[in-house]
Amino acid sequence: MINLKIISLFLIGITAVGCSSTQKITSSEPFPEDKTVQATLWVQNSAEYQALSHQAYETAKRSLSLPLEDSFWTASISQEETEAYMQLPPAIILDIDETVLDNSPFQARMIKQGTSYNSKDWKTWCMEANAEAVPGAVQFTQYAAEQGIQIFYISNRSYEVEDATRRNMIELGFPVSSEMDNIMLNGEEPGWNSSKIKRREIIEENYRVIMAFGDDLNDFFPAKNITQDKRDTYVTRYSDYFGRKWFILPNPVYGSWENAMFDFKDDLSQDERNAILQKRLDTRN
Repeated sequence: MINLKIISLFLIGITAVGCSSTQKITSSEPFPEDKTVQATLWVQNSAEYQALSHQAYETAKRSLSLPLEDSFWTASISQEETEAYMQLPPAIILDIDETVLDNSPFQARMIKQGTSYNSKDWKTWCMEANAEAVPGAVQFTQYAAEQGIQIFYISNRSYEVEDATRRNMIELGFPVSSEMDNIMLNGEEPGWNSSKIKRREIIEENYRVIMAFGDDLNDFFPAKNITQDKRDTYVTRYSDYFGRKWFILPNPVYGSWENAMFDFKDDLSQDERNAILQKRLDTRN
């Protein structure tokens, strides 16, 4: 997870997610100066977040019969270039974090502790196996599995937390196979890195991918190290995929969209980053 610090200008009168008005947070004690506060509160408390998540999974569920009846249907860009996939059994690929598992309690801990993301604390959280399911995710994956669709989870969680992740998901009711490895984590096998490309290719060799779910563009196509304008162009190009073959879950807390604002430049000073953020605020004047 990325947890960028932004100057106080952006922390005073934070705009609620999806709301046009601003409201200052007042308390007898100073509220943590962390830009993820409002986003985390929205995920954990708003009915709108639950509604959006249910909307994604319910939309997918209602249209699931279409790809099952149409052997030409694929949610994979690379599979579209061939016809070999048409005879393959159907599969659905889902990301894990913020797509099927809700890690907002981990974010809340960091806010209250005044700390930033670090791999040690993240691993500790994963090992607890205490995440709740994203609304609608369990019901959808169970339904899809009942239709004979193979479910795969591709995540950039480290392979070191696979047992805990598996236990967490089984307890919540997600379809987790005991006969094959359908939870594919970062570093688990050679070539399995954060890009997820290799893992998707392995699935596509044996299955017709009919749907994909995620909270980041990288869950659908490679979107790292490309400019924000390019990312916008790709979304426009593949706009007819979203809501039919690709389903994106809301995640205002973190994601590759953050680094995209800085064109994935890691050597910027805080002043340079703040200047860019100022320009990214569109006031239409």
